[in-house]
Amino acid sequence: MRFSLWRNMLHCVVIVCFVQMGSLDASETIPWRSPLQARFSPDGKWLVVSDRTAGKLLAVDPLGGRVVKETLGLNQPTGVVCGPDAELVFVSEYATGTVAELDALKGQLIRHIPVGHGPMGLAVAIRRQLLIVCNSNGNDVPLVDIESAKEKAHIPVVRQPSFVAVTPDETIAVVSNLLPLGDATDPQTAACVSLIDLAGLKKAADIRFPPGSTNCRQIVISADGRWAYVVHSIGRTQQPATELEGGWINVHAMSILDLQSKTLSATVYLDRLTEGAANPWGIVLSPDEKTIWISLSGTHQLMRIDREGLYDFLDGKPIQGNLATTRFSQAAVGDKDKNQHPRERVMAAMDLASLYLTGLIKRYPLPGNGPRGLAMSPDGKTLAVCMYFSSEVLLVDAATGGVSRRIPLGPQRKMDKIRRGEMIFHDAAHCLQHWLSCASCHPDGRVDGLNWDLTNDGAGNPKNTRSLVCAHKTKPMMALGVRPDFESAVDSGFRNIQFYEPTKEEVEATVEYLRSLRPERSPHRLADGELSPSGKRGQEIFRSKAGCSVCHSEPSFTDQQMHDVGTTQGKDKGKKVKTSTLIECWCTAPYLNNGAAVDLREVLTKFNQNDRHGKTSSLTQQELDDLVEYLLSL
Repeated sequence: MRFSLWRNMLHCVVIVCFVQMGSLDASETIPWRSPLQARFSPDGKWLVVSDRTAGKLLAVDPLGGRVVKETLGLNQPTGVVCGPDAELVFVSEYATGTVAELDALKGQLIRHIPVGHGPMGLAVAIRRQLLIVCNSNGNDVPLVDIESAKEKAHIPVVRQPSFVAVTPDETIAVVSNLLPLGDATDPQTAACVSLIDLAGLKKAADIRFPPGSTNCRQIVISADGRWAYVVHSIGRTQQPATELEGGWINVHAMSILDLQSKTLSATVYLDRLTEGAANPWGIVLSPDEKTIWISLSGTHQLMRIDREGLYDFLDGKPIQGNLATTRFSQAAVGDKDKNQHPRERVMAAMDLASLYLTGLIKRYPLPGNGPRGLAMSPDGKTLAVCMYFSSEVLLVDAATGGVSRRIPLGPQRKMDKIRRGEMIFHDAAHCLQHWLSCASCHPDGRVDGLNWDLTNDGAGNPKNTRSLVCAHKTKPMMALGVRPDFESAVDSGFRNIQFYEPTKEEVEATVEYLRSLRPERSPHRLADGELSPSGKRGQEIFRSKAGCSVCHSEPSFTDQQMHDVGTTQGKDKGKKVKTSTLIECWCTAPYLNNGAAVDLREVLTKFNQNDRHGKTSSLTQQELDDLVEYLLSL
């Protein structure tokens, strides 16, 4: 212990000496501050904030406008929720697959609870003594007994569960699945919400959103437990991405779920005709339930929706005599009179900008960059907004929508190219009319589960979104190799997808950010990071019998060559395609250039009947299982 103490002291002295000599920038020892989620205490006297990149949970005094306590040493804290006792807080730790229980006001860690892979959103059912965890990388939701920290149930959901909310009577947990799972060539493919029966400890239903829905984020539930509200985006993927303005390519929405009937009640757009509401993230209800608040992470704005007026609108009642509601009013009345299918009513509500024309939505610009998590004070007077890239929490007056206080979270590291590139990647200001950012199609630099018909290789040949992790190592770029290198592909993305003229510095910064992305450990590996026995057998098959390693050579798992392996279809049929990297293929479904393969087994069987994509036709079922396990372990 004494040796360890002296070693740490010596380390500190060395750092100070280097700083004083000018050999080390002092700001490089300061972590980035990135507030992600926030919660008010039940009495509203303090606020807890998860700081993902600094590895801290912060206790904030909203009245005094300052951080009063920091809990250090957390591993990428993401979701945060108050526990059964006022002082207790649960924080999900994404990097280690644990939930930390701690006393936020004392800054004391009580225990780590193992929960799975990549935990994000959290909720508690106090009377049931349940902790509900969204394991985004494990595609499951463990239900954990709070007292014993033992898992009571393990609920598989759909794909990348990210947020969860519990009905006031604690009968249902509503889980948002970030991405769709399915054949991307299916025009109906969409993300969904999973409902979990907390009494029966089982999944009760999956409710699918409108076609093209993805990036499903935060959830809020009405006090009577009848309605759930979820924000997400919608890609109009059935047409070439040539007409971005006016919402022809993508829009942003709030979907309303009827938890009583377990159906989608309505989906309404959040955009204006000439300005997108890019990347909606957080959502809360005012205590009187008259107002819905939404953070627009891509446009750095706060949105206010008149909830009472919204339901009048959905019921077909004219709003202030505005003719803009006529089309939907007739559709809604027809729904009641003719018993139309609920989806027809859902689609009738999706009239771009109608909520703005009726005055039901207002937007408030925010100082700073990247609003994400929202929290409402118990008295309904104050809204806390986590500004992810500005290292601060904003307190907003709910009566006026104005910022009443800016609370810095601590010293901020000096801006460098990587952080600037990350900000640009998530910023819809680098897009015509603010309809999207790079992160809209590449959340966390990865995939959105959809096909897009981009114009860099012609129209009428949609391609599945590819992950950008390690993409700089796999030139030429794009499926058909139409870009010679990573830099030109990034520049082209701004110009031909976002219709924005980037500066040289903006392209360079974005490239540096993407180069900094690192693959995450697959949930299919053992706790020590090693391959499972099945994965080891699959590795041998990959390298020998199936011959996969001929083209997917290590360490990048691509030979960076173009091949015709019989997987192209339609206008691309017979064309050579770039060998895709297999890194992180456990989270990049669907597969193939057109996204037609739902899982890896389909890649090896259904879409490889002539063995042009690896020699798999002679493999036994066990060998196929082992090969798939190895691929999912990369």
